[in-house]
Amino acid sequence: MCHHCTDDQRSVRDGKPSELAGAVAIVATLDTKGSEASYLAGIIEACGRKTVLINTGTSSLVVGDKPTGGNGGRVASPAELLKEIGASTRKKVGGLLQSGAINAIVGIGGGKGSAVFADVVSDLPYGFPKLLVSSARPALLAELAVHNDIMLYPTLVDLFGINVFTARVLENAGRAIAAMQHAPAQHARKRKTVAITAFGVTTPAANHCAARLADAGADAIVFPANGAGGRKMEQLIAAGEFDAVIDLTTTELADEIVGGTASAGSDRLKAAAGHLVPQVVGPGAVDMVNFGPPSSVPDQFRGRQLYSHTPYTTLMRTTASENASIGRLTAERLSQAEGPAIVFWPAKGVSDYDREGGIFRDADADKAWLDAVKHNVRPDIEVRELNCHINDPEFAEAAVTWILNQLRQGGSFDADV
Repeated sequence: MCHHCTDDQRSVRDGKPSELAGAVAIVATLDTKGSEASYLAGIIEACGRKTVLINTGTSSLVVGDKPTGGNGGRVASPAELLKEIGASTRKKVGGLLQSGAINAIVGIGGGKGSAVFADVVSDLPYGFPKLLVSSARPALLAELAVHNDIMLYPTLVDLFGINVFTARVLENAGRAIAAMQHAPAQHARKRKTVAITAFGVTTPAANHCAARLADAGADAIVFPANGAGGRKMEQLIAAGEFDAVIDLTTTELADEIVGGTASAGSDRLKAAAGHLVPQVVGPGAVDMVNFGPPSSVPDQFRGRQLYSHTPYTTLMRTTASENASIGRLTAERLSQAEGPAIVFWPAKGVSDYDREGGIFRDADADKAWLDAVKHNVRPDIEVRELNCHINDPEFAEAAVTWILNQLRQGGSFDADV
């Protein structure tokens, strides 16, 4: 156990929340990472913060019929064991948060420990300090970052006790998390807040929307449509953080359909529909699917039209058939909307690469998206066609004007539209 912590700080079960106010929670498998957790606790406490250790070890559970500890608990498989540990620990952490006992959390782990930590912090608020010190493979860490706002500190060396390398990592991590505290909002939002989706190739449209909203007295929060951004936006919409959505850039649906690297998952384009949130939907960047470096493009796409956006990002032009599928999926999800919804279509292109003379310009392929939306969306949801490019001011003006009208009709927003 950690010799730096008091008995109250060591045990979640025995801890007294009033004595742990402002503490940093340390999540680790103490049967394998006990020395690292102890060392990290010492660094944090030397910075003037209390700590509470939360053990996610498996020494007290059983996998199948094979005992791994003494309390007789049994689970069906290693994966189920990790899921059970994550769920029970998540509940403990939630209780500590609600009581005010902790206002930051740090995890130490390899592959399994990192996966459990991600599960443990999944319900914590956006912005709550979450730091993970991990020796897991980079691909796993990248996947964790898609789902939550975890700050990742890869060790690059394995975590086998305290040595000259792990000590440096833990000292940096300890000082960093000791300086972080969750500061929940003390007052309700005074201004209407609108979520906007953007990609590099639709940034002018997002910028114009944000500026127009600011002029009208509303705040704009822009999410990158890169998979993680769309996923987090959907979560925050469902949590009631937004009054409206200008979903300019639905390119994540292209990756979901075709199999690119920027899918936001099957919940994309669902939260606003189910929470009475007014939403504008556009086809921003549905002309492209994302992959990594050229060597990472799957073999079945080798003959397709590809473009190296950066050395680490390869874009593939969508076909008419793919755009029709993306349009159908858009229409199906939008048709579930319980609040106001509209589709805006830019006839002159859906991204910077899809304008006249652009490398991805294919008006027929684009129109397959429009036709599929029109044929499959609920009849009372308007599809408005505009004779402009998505990045022309005309498109952003139309989208923002519609949103501001919806907010004004709600009776709590006096906007000059």
